[in-house]
Amino acid sequence: MALDLDSYLGIHAKALIARDQRASLLANNLANVNTPNFKAKDVDFNELLSASMAGGSPKMDVTSPGHINLAQDFNANVKFRHTNNYSADGNTVDKDVETAEFARNALNYQASLS
Repeated sequence: MALDLDSYLGIHAKALIARDQRASLLANNLANVNTPNFKAKDVDFNELLSASMAGGSPKMDVTSPGHINLAQDFNANVKFRHTNNYSADGNTVDKDVETAEFARNALNYQASLS
């Protein structure tokens, strides 16, 4: 019998996917901390999850039958992070903020699993 992740985990299945994609976005910000003119991006998790839940099942954009992707919902909710910490080279990544958000997102991901 195949495991239906949505019925087993409920909203947490979509939360896990959204948090995973947010982790990638935050990691990208950290990877570009020294890139001139790079603008830090983030997503409002609550908006993303609400959009995902309002649409029922996410629209699938898959390369394999086992893949799940919230790319359409996710990309629609990505925004530039507002910051007061501008550098001379135009980069808006604040390493401390990104690290804290990455850690918070990781903890919330773990909480969704339990």
